[in-house]
Amino acid sequence: MLVLKVIIEGLGLGFLLYLICAIGIRKGAIGMVHLYSSEVQQRVIDNKLTTAEEIKIRSIVFKSICFPGYFIYVLVCTYAINGARGFLSGFWQLFGILSIMNLIDRILVDGYWVGHTDAWNIPGTEDLKPYITVNDKKKKWIMGTIGMAVISVALSGIMCLFFN
Repeated sequence: MLVLKVIIEGLGLGFLLYLICAIGIRKGAIGMVHLYSSEVQQRVIDNKLTTAEEIKIRSIVFKSICFPGYFIYVLVCTYAINGARGFLSGFWQLFGILSIMNLIDRILVDGYWVGHTDAWNIPGTEDLKPYITVNDKKKKWIMGTIGMAVISVALSGIMCLFFN
């Protein structure tokens, strides 16, 4: 039963990621250009579609909403809803929820939505496609997986201090 809850919570976090991305590109993909390579960002600036300052502001807003929001979400799910206590119990639930979100990000958002639809296209940058290169994908898979494990270790360790 707990495994099913963790899966559902992971899907919920993946949905929140999707929602944030959808809001970010609601007026066009330039709203999330901070997630693109520096080459795409520079082209958008050169084409006067936005400025470097706007890209920086959007990046800061995105990070200041997403990271704390994700951490609060997984901590509430793991400790308040699921009642995890101890390092291992917290770690596997945190890692499970974050890993499911990472899978959604890699497969559905990056792989399908960005890679196979026009929703993330930015006029004047079509020659720079694919926006997420094979090397980018490799880095995202490796860093996403390692990152989720490191975050899970850190959050579980911090929560152990609160409960012990």
